[in-house]
Amino acid sequence: MSDRPPVEALPGLAALDLEMKSERPTPDGLAHLRDIAPAAILVDCGVDPGAVHALLAANPQVRRIAPVVAVVPVDGLEPLPWEHVADELLLATAGAPEIRLRIAMLGARTGGLGDHVLRLGPLTIDTEAYQVRLAGRLLDLTYKEFELLRFLVAHPGRVYTREGLLHEVWGYAFYGGTRTVDVHVRRLRAKLGVEHESLIETVRGVGYRAAEPPL
Repeated sequence: MSDRPPVEALPGLAALDLEMKSERPTPDGLAHLRDIAPAAILVDCGVDPGAVHALLAANPQVRRIAPVVAVVPVDGLEPLPWEHVADELLLATAGAPEIRLRIAMLGARTGGLGDHVLRLGPLTIDTEAYQVRLAGRLLDLTYKEFELLRFLVAHPGRVYTREGLLHEVWGYAFYGGTRTVDVHVRRLRAKLGVEHESLIETVRGVGYRAAEPPL
C-alpha cells in the first residue's frame, strides 16, 4: 500500500519476481484488500509514518486478511510502536535478498501466507495443515478444540450461543449438553495463556465470540 510506485517505496523489490498490486493507504484502499486476497501486505510508511501508523491502528482487522509488513525509513523507527500494527518490518533500504528472506520467515512464523490461513491478532490457523500458532508458537490442540477455534476465528466479532456452537462444530448427531462448549472454551483459553485468553470473549447471557486483541 503506497501513494507512490512500490519500487520507489522499496527499491529492492525491483530485483524480485513478485506479483504486486497497489492500493493507497486510505480506508478505501484497506477495504479493497479483501477482494485482492494478497499473500502479504506491504505498507509504505515513508511519506507520513505517523498517519500510516494511525490508519493501521484504527483498522486492526487488516491483519486478519494477510500479514502486514511495514516499510519504514531509517529515521522512522524510534518514534512509533510498529510492533502493535505490523507483523514484520523492513527498512526502505533493504535489498532483494533481505526482502525475500524476511517474507519467507514471516510465512514460516505465521504458519503460511495463503488464503487457507485465518488470522486474529497474533493467532494464525492453517486450515490445510491443521496447525495453530500463537505469536509463532505452535499450539497443541485436540481436534474439537481446533474446530471450535477455527469456527470462531472464521467469523470474527459475531456472537454465537452455546447451542449454536454445538450445532455448527459438533453437529446434529451430538447429544451432549451446552457445558461441552464451556469446557472446550476453558481448555482453549488455558492453552492461549493469560496474555491471549481474551481472544475468545464471553458475551454474558449470550455465548462466545472471537475478539480482536486490544492495541
